Amino acid sequence: MGIGMTVLFFSDLHSDLGALRRLMEIEADLYFSVGDLVSWARGLDRVGEIMRPKAGRMMVIPGNHESEMDIVGFCREYGFENMHGGAKEIGGVRFGALGYSNPTPFETPGEYGESEIAARLAELGEPQVLVCHCPPKDSALDAGGGGKHYGSTSVASFIESVSPRYFLCGHIHEAEGARTQLGSKGITTGVNVGKRGYLLDLTTI
Repeated sequence: MGIGMTVLFFSDLHSDLGALRRLMEIEADLYFSVGDLVSWARGLDRVGEIMRPKAGRMMVIPGNHESEMDIVGFCREYGFENMHGGAKEIGGVRFGALGYSNPTPFETPGEYGESEIAARLAELGEPQVLVCHCPPKDSALDAGGGGKHYGSTSVASFIESVSPRYFLCGHIHEAEGARTQLGSKGITTGVNVGKRGYLLDLTTI
């Protein structure tokens, strides 16, 4: 790994196979699916086949449309790494990741209450790069229609306390591509990566 390593983050494809093929044509050292590859966990085999050439370089967390067990089986079958609730050092940079979202009106498979999100984030330690499917509450990253904000208060609190260098998320489609500084210190660069993706060069950390 080492200096110059790049990671391509993407989320919320919801079975858009054309968008996924375009992402897989982008050169990166590692790839990170930030959730909701499909809708209601249907069609993971189709996206898995497109992603298979990146086996060994692909990390995955579930969105709110996939359960933890869906992603465990998916990663096992295609040779990807399940990063849900996990932390590890990559290229000298500590990553932490948590899938799922806070509760939605749709009762999707991957939802946690705020207390569980807080407890699971606490297990990640102090990552320099934090990856969550769900954005923090009341930020540019969780702004939906009608001026409403749908993110997680626990994600916002964790970013405030830990101040990761980068925060990558998805979930709120209207905020795709949004980039902002997070936390009262303003040192966390947050990006809602969406299905167009975001390429991060680890030398910037």
